[in-house]
Formats: sequence, C-alpha cells, structure tokens
Amino acid sequence: MTNQVQIYKTSEQDIQLEVRFDEDSVWLTQQQMALLFEQTKQNISLHINNCFKEKELIKDSVVKESLTTAADEKQYWTKYYNLDVIISVGYRVKSKHGTQFRQWATKRLKDYLVEGYVINQKRLAELNLELKHLKEGISILHRAIEHQAKTIVDAEQLAALLEQFSEGLLLLDDYDHDTLDKQGKTRREMVRVSKDRYLQLIEAMRTGFSSDVFGIPKDDSFDSSINTIYQVFGGFELYPTLEEKAAMLLYLIVKNHSFVDGNKRIAAACFLYFMEQNGLLYGPNGTAIISNDALASITLFIAVSKPDEME
Repeated sequence: MTNQVQIYKTSEQDIQLEVRFDEDSVWLTQQQMALLFEQTKQNISLHINNCFKEKELIKDSVVKESLTTAADEKQYWTKYYNLDVIISVGYRVKSKHGTQFRQWATKRLKDYLVEGYVINQKRLAELNLELKHLKEGISILHRAIEHQAKTIVDAEQLAALLEQFSEGLLLLDDYDHDTLDKQGKTRREMVRVSKDRYLQLIEAMRTGFSSDVFGIPKDDSFDSSINTIYQVFGGFELYPTLEEKAAMLLYLIVKNHSFVDGNKRIAAACFLYFMEQNGLLYGPNGTAIISNDALASITLFIAVSKPDEME
C-alpha cells in the first residue's frame, strides 16, 4: 500500500474527503480534520499539540510532510497526520464522525493488508523465473551502441561503459515491465554533458529493449532535468560538488518521468555517463565505484520514494 487515495463520505453525505493511504495507515491534514470533525483549524491544531505535549503520541512517528500542488499550481509542504492522531483528536473534540471514520479506515486498511499478502505470495512464486530473465541479453546494449557507432561520439568507450552495467539496466527493464518485485567532496572544473550527447546515448539504448515507445519524450521536462544541476543562486551553485550534480541528475530524470517508457533505465545510463565523463566512475584501482546491484537499487529507491525523502 503506497500513497493511494480513497474518497470518504460521512453517512449523511455532507462531508467528503480525499484520504491518503500510506505506510499501513491513513493520513489527513489539519484542514481535513477540521472539516471532518466540524471544528476550526486552530482548535484542531491545539488538540494535536496537546497530544504531543501530554506524550500520548510521539510526533516523529505519526506526522509526515508531503509536497502538494495547490490550486494556484504552486507547490507547498503540507503536514499529514496518521490514524492515531485522527482518533485522538476525534475523542478530544467528541465528534460524532470520529467513530464512523475510524471504522471505515480500519476496514480499508485490513482490505489492503489482505490484498497485499495475496499479491506477495504470487510474486514470490514467480521470483525464480523472473530472476532467470536477468541473465539474458547481457550484451544487448553493447550491440545496440555498435550498431549506432556512426552517430555516437566515442562509441567504443560508451559501449564498454554500458556493457559493464547492462545487467543493472536490464534489471530496471524487468522492473518497468512488472517482471520483478520491487554530499560529495569533488569540487573541480567539470565536463558539462550536452543534451545531444544524452540523446545519442538514449538512441543507442533503444534497440536493446522490446518497446516501441522506449525513450520517446512526453514533454520538455528532460531539458529541466539535465539543466537544473547547473543552477546558480546568489552567485553560488545549488549543487556545488560533482557527486551532488550526478545524484540530482539521477533523481530528476527518474522523478520527472519525461519519457513514455524507460525512465529509470535512461536515468541510470545518463547518471553513469555523467560520472564517467567527469572521472568519478572508477576508483584508483580501475574498479567501478558503483555495482550493478547498487545502481539498480538506488534507482528503484528513488522511483518509489516520496518527495520529502529526497535527501
């Protein structure tokens, strides 16, 4: 159960809320609780603070912040409170809707848990077959790049780079198609990788995956992803180290979802290429500083993470 939304209506149908389900609980904002319990937001805030002051609940475990888009299309950080807080506030304000909401939420949570168990059992049964798929096509990216050698700068170097990490990229391919369960120190002159170089890389990868829409842009957000890492504010770089630039590049390409298919694979490949071009990919002994498994894992963690977990 990850960041799902259901509509809750009171028995009188006079109150309707978009309720978030995440981390095995339900989550409401202060504004939503004020509407549910027919109280002012200030009164709700007072009762919530009393919950923590009286040590009835531990704040860090029942509150989370999420980046939400308001009606003015601007993004704001909003606090959400889980079912423990909602129930506590409901008792304190003696709301007639408190018990009704608790019963509704508890039933929905139970349904999610049962459904999740069944799905996990099925996925476990298929795991051996899925992992076999990871062993196939290790050299796909190598052949794809050599096929595009005339249009790629340093094709041989790129081919060797992607071949070494093709296992990790194919792992992401399996995840994309639902066949797999789910601050740096380097401050020096950098090699700025152009959009054209990234697009050449993506084109080289395209023939390696069985998808007609791999790498097809959905919008212009890819431009934002590759340019944001160079932003300057007040005369200072927002991401001053090469490691920070590389990490943010990976994060933005994954999260912006700029392509119809292949966003995680493209993000991982662009990340590796940026690292390689800036002399960060290999240690003093010539060994890559990030393994195939680590590359895939980090990319998947980003894909399923919430905005407030970016750091």
